[in-house]
Amino acid sequence: MLGFFHELAKKLAERWLTLLLIPGALFLAAVWVGVGLGQADALDRTRLDALFTDATAAFARQPGGTQAVLAVAVLLGAAGAALVVQALAGLTRNLWLGLWPRYARPFVNGRQRRWQHRLDMRRKLEAAYLRDTRTSGQQEEINAAGARLNRLALVRPGRPTWMGDRMHGVEQIALNRYGLDLSFGWPRLWLVLPDTARTEITATHNAFAAAVATGTWAWPYLLLTTVWWPAVIVAVGIGVTGWARARSAISDLAVLSESAIDLHGRLLAIALGIAGKESTGPLTVAEGEEITATIRKGR
Repeated sequence: MLGFFHELAKKLAERWLTLLLIPGALFLAAVWVGVGLGQADALDRTRLDALFTDATAAFARQPGGTQAVLAVAVLLGAAGAALVVQALAGLTRNLWLGLWPRYARPFVNGRQRRWQHRLDMRRKLEAAYLRDTRTSGQQEEINAAGARLNRLALVRPGRPTWMGDRMHGVEQIALNRYGLDLSFGWPRLWLVLPDTARTEITATHNAFAAAVATGTWAWPYLLLTTVWWPAVIVAVGIGVTGWARARSAISDLAVLSESAIDLHGRLLAIALGIAGKESTGPLTVAEGEEITATIRKGR
């Protein structure tokens, strides 16, 4: 499923490039300021004013043709920086979604231990407060324990990050509840989804892609800290902003994707001839398993 959305993100590259040009120009300005001030005079306001005054005066002394060439050079530099950031977006996406299997196991194990502890706490409360005699306050306590469990992960964690587990949860719910393997089933389900469902999911994925594009600008600013330490403030601010927006978008994307399976999974069964055209309701496990067997083709 993540692979499907990764391919969708590639198709949005041209759109994000235009959105990255302005940040690219701002980064070039930060590089110019950082190189000009250096580490020792990183916050020297007087020297910064002098840099701007000298640069403005030097630009004004140039003939019109040279000024045009300089302006084009700045735009090309901004576009180049945007292309570099665009190339790094995959790194940011994989980092946030936990797609780093070589180093993931210790983090996954830790998340599983925390999840199991919260699950045990909820089960203890349910055993202590019997349903027939349970008060509203006791039910609220159980609900709070369930909410803490779901905030960590909706199913037993299988990824080292929260965002990765949100999408992993959709895959596991589809497999356990409906017998549907989304690694093969999602692209086919996408083709039969109504336009309204695809529009909502695409818009949410676009929001996630935009958050990734924002957060990726943290990498070049971190590199800039080698010559100008205040860049670390910008890097942290950009990174946290992108990460927070990505968490919100991936949460919405997971909910919408799971809802699409709940509401429209039967369309896939009908399209494959596994269920009758007049059948209604969510997929059954037997139907989902038959779909999975059909679309996997023995793979």
